[in-house]
Amino acid sequence: MDYREEIKDYIRIEIEVLEKMDVEAINDALNLLHDTLQKEGNIYIFGNGGSSATASHFQNDFNKGISEHTVKKFRFQCLNDNIATVMAIANDISFDEVFRFQLTGKLKPDDIVIAISGSGNSRNVLNAVEYARKQNCKVIGLTGYDGGKLKELSDISLHVPVNSMQITEDLHMVLDHLMMSVFYKTLCGIPHMK
Repeated sequence: MDYREEIKDYIRIEIEVLEKMDVEAINDALNLLHDTLQKEGNIYIFGNGGSSATASHFQNDFNKGISEHTVKKFRFQCLNDNIATVMAIANDISFDEVFRFQLTGKLKPDDIVIAISGSGNSRNVLNAVEYARKQNCKVIGLTGYDGGKLKELSDISLHVPVNSMQITEDLHMVLDHLMMSVFYKTLCGIPHMK
């Protein structure tokens, strides 16, 4: 089989969508993350499916990758990573509550939430975001497709404008590594990507 045209088509779409990304929104997200670092606030991050892996990867890149080289440390907490907790909430309460329940009674004014949902309409993600907003915490939302309700609820929307879950998830990881790379240079004094 010759898959070269399909390969080129995927790469072409990826590049086109990447060029449509909102640089101002990414800059706003970087500033909010930096402000939260300075205030020693917690950053709660979560998502479903592949987005749960993206959330976990963000936590790793900020808590270890960047924080290895800074005096103040990022305080990312991925709500997907304790499987026992997630499964207990899903079983005993509701899958729709797996993120909100973990935030209840914990959010403080200097904390922020990063919510990841390709469709922007995952009920468990929206429940947590609605709760965070009631606690006056800022929300960064990562979405795809038309952004769904999460795009509307986010203080900063990092929207990937494409009707493809694969490219949406690819570019959510690009956002993680882009922000990590910027902070390597600006916070850590490391001029080149590691």
